[in-house]
Amino acid sequence: MNPPTAAPPSPKTAERKHRTRSRANPGGVSPEQLAEQLGGGEVRPFRDRKPEWFRVHSPGGPEYRKIRKELKSAGLNTVCEEANCPNIGECWERGTATFMILGDTCTRRCGFCNINTGKPTFHDPIEGFKVAAQVKKMGLKFAVITSVDRDDLPDYGAGAFVQTIRAIKAQAPDCQVEVLTPDFRGQEMPLAKVIAARPEVFNHNVEVVPRLYPYARRGSTFERSSRVLKNAKLMGGDEVATKSGLMLGLGETKEEVIETFKLLRENLVQVLTVGQYLRPTRNHLPVVRYWHPDEFKELEAAAYAIGFESVAAGPLVRSSYHADEHAPGALKAKRAASA
Repeated sequence: MNPPTAAPPSPKTAERKHRTRSRANPGGVSPEQLAEQLGGGEVRPFRDRKPEWFRVHSPGGPEYRKIRKELKSAGLNTVCEEANCPNIGECWERGTATFMILGDTCTRRCGFCNINTGKPTFHDPIEGFKVAAQVKKMGLKFAVITSVDRDDLPDYGAGAFVQTIRAIKAQAPDCQVEVLTPDFRGQEMPLAKVIAARPEVFNHNVEVVPRLYPYARRGSTFERSSRVLKNAKLMGGDEVATKSGLMLGLGETKEEVIETFKLLRENLVQVLTVGQYLRPTRNHLPVVRYWHPDEFKELEAAAYAIGFESVAAGPLVRSSYHADEHAPGALKAKRAASA
């Protein structure tokens, strides 16, 4: 008796194609198709020589080495290292750092981000107190707290932000706090918990113009992020400044960027940062073009004209760069000076 033969594949099965999980080719899109979607034409090669304005000194000064040693001995993570920030040397030499809570593994897979992605396995229940102790030890007057996305947690990690904010205010009462949070899946209750802890600045980066969300921020939407920012301001009032940031170089047009500025301002964002995207590895989204420093100056002027209270725009600007200049007190002084 002959063995039964396998049934021929159904038309749907035959047409099904493998979809890669590579950050650089979202949804199995080929590099050629991606280049077209990201702005047309060719993208910059991975080993492309960067323009001269990206030259920065390698970190390694005494304050940098001291902070790095202290953070590692305390088992703490910083986004400065995880995201390969080009300003790490300057910021750490000034004695400032951006702490990353909730581990070092993100549940999302954004095409631009260099942080590990996967299924988180651990959350230190006293991490907030450790961060606060380090803030006190470093004598910080302004601390930035961010995190990986934790879609696996019931409150999406909001409780860890609350713990950290309260611990810092208890152990270092003179230190102001900025939080750079995920979107909490658009849920209002986790956001309300964080705002109730009264950070001085609430930051949530939209990262890219709306058209590029399906390629750069899969799992998120521009509308959801905008709603989070607006709700944060409505909940926090004058006690909490709202902030967001954009990366350029993924194929957006100047018109799209300025339109995004307008949308953010309509959603009550007060502070804006704009910087150049730099490709971390070959497996990340490619750079379409490098924006010139003069173009960033033009965008900064346009953002002020739209109504932002504080704007930082430049090739090496990152979300937490000189963050202490964006606290409510600093914004109030800035308004008084310009009156």
